[in-house]
Amino acid sequence: MAFTDPIALTVNSVGLTLPKVSTEGDDTTYQTADGLFVVTAKHNYAKRNRHQLRIDQSKITADPFKPAENVRVGQSFYLVFDVPPAGFTATESLQLYQGLKTWFTASTDAVITKLLGGES
Repeated sequence: MAFTDPIALTVNSVGLTLPKVSTEGDDTTYQTADGLFVVTAKHNYAKRNRHQLRIDQSKITADPFKPAENVRVGQSFYLVFDVPPAGFTATESLQLYQGLKTWFTASTDAVITKLLGGES
């Protein structure tokens, strides 16, 4: 089953539309028209099965070393599910993800705020 095309995403209260721009094997890429937001879904099936969902954001900003010049900067966030080919069901993997998600989104994302601040 494929993701909805285009992907509707909201970042900082701004609605984004990311249509599918490529499919190659088990990898699919979605991207905004300006190319500033990219979502990729990748799958690798081997001794360990890896499923990755990633979002990348780019923007143009002042160069901190040459303030009169602009540079392109980027950031990314991704989830990787690393599971054995047998031994855990998809339901069990989903339950593990849901437990982690509940923890890191509780109290208005306090755990992620601390992580981004360098805490562990």
